[in-house]
Amino acid sequence: MLECWCLWWSTRYYLALYPLKTHADCIFRSKTTTQSSSQEFNELVNMSPDQLKEWLGGEDSAGAGWSKDDGSGETVGHESGRKIIEILEKNPNKDPSKYEEDDISHMRKVVAYNKRHLAQEGKAKQDPESKSAKSLKNWGHDPQQA
Repeated sequence: MLECWCLWWSTRYYLALYPLKTHADCIFRSKTTTQSSSQEFNELVNMSPDQLKEWLGGEDSAGAGWSKDDGSGETVGHESGRKIIEILEKNPNKDPSKYEEDDISHMRKVVAYNKRHLAQEGKAKQDPESKSAKSLKNWGHDPQQA
């Protein structure tokens, strides 16, 4: 089964899809992409591992966001926060070459989520008690620190 479909623009201005076995085979998977993903991640995630641990341990974090489908009661953002802590703790110097494929994949999700919600939800910065602000904190971004 194919795991990656990357888009490629030809010089003739048409879009072709090239199936690849894994994302690692992708012609667009480069150090530049990894560096830009990690740079954006490190800019948007403005909470330290300790701050994020403290936040995730509190009641407010559990009620913000969508519940996972596995019946655990944990939200998707809460799970993401735990992954963010792992990424931050195993590479405290934020060296792009030290990130693994799984790290980069999750970093891209975090960047996409934070960018999307920051653009859509101006309420998060104005009201730290809003569900938007709490959800962003689960994803490592404290609107009050921005």
